[in-house]
Amino acid sequence: MKRTAVAVACVLLASPALAQSLGEKTGVNSAFGVAPTTTDFVKEVAISDMFEIESSKLAEQKGNAQEKSFAQQMVTDHTKTSGELKGLVGNGKVQATLPTALDSSHQSKLDKLKGATGKDFSSDYNSYQVSAHEDAVSLFERYAKGGDNAALKDWAGKTLPALKHHLDMAKELGKAPSVGQSK
Repeated sequence: MKRTAVAVACVLLASPALAQSLGEKTGVNSAFGVAPTTTDFVKEVAISDMFEIESSKLAEQKGNAQEKSFAQQMVTDHTKTSGELKGLVGNGKVQATLPTALDSSHQSKLDKLKGATGKDFSSDYNSYQVSAHEDAVSLFERYAKGGDNAALKDWAGKTLPALKHHLDMAKELGKAPSVGQSK
């Protein structure tokens, strides 16, 4: 048992990238405000964009009027950021591989949305949007502050205000407008 613990500690100490990847997967990096590695950042952003686009395409079909409007904005904006990220990776400024499919966690959420209707769909879609944008804001803030690729760090900083706006919009999903507010 002791040998296993020592072996694990050696692997983690010998490989900061492995430790950071593990930290990103478990949420430890976010809790401690640690910037993700470039590889992790690119992977997380690409998967997040894919999920936003696919889940929002479902919302354009199944959602209420408020969700459909929000979803159209998400498809437009996340298609744009996805293209920008592909451009940064494609032009050689960022050394990373873009994933081509959702991870199992995001795929299971998408599958749940595909099977949901009415209030169940709205409840799931709205909560997924809030949590996804909270995660994205944290990820982009941490990379913008401490990322190790200058071009990607700059892009993260420039993209952050739009993500914060998305989060604010997501938090309003399902809420009735106040008296005197438009929408």
